[in-house]
Amino acid sequence: MADPQPRSPLFLPLIGGALLLAGAGGGWALAGRSGSAAPGDFDQRVHDYIVGHPEVLVEAAEQLKGQGSERQLAEIADRVMTPFPGAVLGNPNGKVTLVEFTDFACTYCRGSVADVEALIAASPDLRVVVRELPIIAPTSADAARWGLAAAEQGKYPAFHKAMFAAGRTDPASVQAAARTAGLDLDRARKIIADPRVNAEIAGNLEFARKLQISGTPSWVAGKRLIIGAVGREALAQALIAARST
Repeated sequence: MADPQPRSPLFLPLIGGALLLAGAGGGWALAGRSGSAAPGDFDQRVHDYIVGHPEVLVEAAEQLKGQGSERQLAEIADRVMTPFPGAVLGNPNGKVTLVEFTDFACTYCRGSVADVEALIAASPDLRVVVRELPIIAPTSADAARWGLAAAEQGKYPAFHKAMFAAGRTDPASVQAAARTAGLDLDRARKIIADPRVNAEIAGNLEFARKLQISGTPSWVAGKRLIIGAVGREALAQALIAARST
């Protein structure tokens, strides 16, 4: 007989993950009873637990998503960690790499600037590869292009700092940041028109699609993908783990 309630391909893995989470959070339902409980009783207890704790399905979905993203990361890690020339903070030759997907219009990215600066100050061998991911504001893409033009002139850190200090990505703010960073504006305009700049942004968007990154900031440390403004301590711990791999 056909299943009266067709399930999506994700349903069974979700239930599997939910069962693991339920077992961790509700061991009382499983421990010491599996030998005596009838299968129907067990199924009912699992059903009742999930109905009473629907958040386990959300947790299972996030766990599966993370596992898929990390498999994808393993396939493209070398490319993700190879910067657009000059789009680096910290030590360009550092032995440890942190990748940040960022948008100059992102409030949370602006809030993470101090965290990254502190990590760099504490780790002279830290290289922060910045990947421009302009997804928030209509003006984000133009700001990202100017960032890459600054990178081409070896002035990315100064432009990066000036842009986030401004807190806006309108044309006047971008031009002011470019002047603050000491850019050759005519040279920058030529670089912005270079196909390599649009190719870099398109490539970053493709990385984000493959890794299921839907917001900024997002980070890569070693084999780990981290989503969100998680704070200095979480990033530091991720870097410690990356050093050991």
